[in-house]
Amino acid sequence: MAIERLQRMVADFVSERGWAGFHTPKNLVMALTGEVGELAELFQWLTDDQSRALMGNSTRRARVEEEVADVFIYLLRLADVLEIDLVAAVEAKVLKNAERYPIEQVYGRAVKYSELDSER
Repeated sequence: MAIERLQRMVADFVSERGWAGFHTPKNLVMALTGEVGELAELFQWLTDDQSRALMGNSTRRARVEEEVADVFIYLLRLADVLEIDLVAAVEAKVLKNAERYPIEQVYGRAVKYSELDSER
């Protein structure tokens, strides 16, 4: 599976450089947070239309792709260190969200599941 192959690639990269000792869950979460911040910075202050058009600029597209990759790499590494099966976790979360967000109650609406009962 692609996820496992990528996790192995990242783990090998880390191991070859002797960085495994630095990859504690806390440090990985902090690094992940920083990378999400760098990704957010690329979109900060843009209008909705500008944010949609951003990928049409090849220089900006490359920067977005790099930051998305950094976020994903740290997420892969965190899941690996914590022994989380990402595929199983995502599948379980989507099923849980399907229960929380019934189509007939949320279709076309941006509403939190905890507010659904109060709106009936």
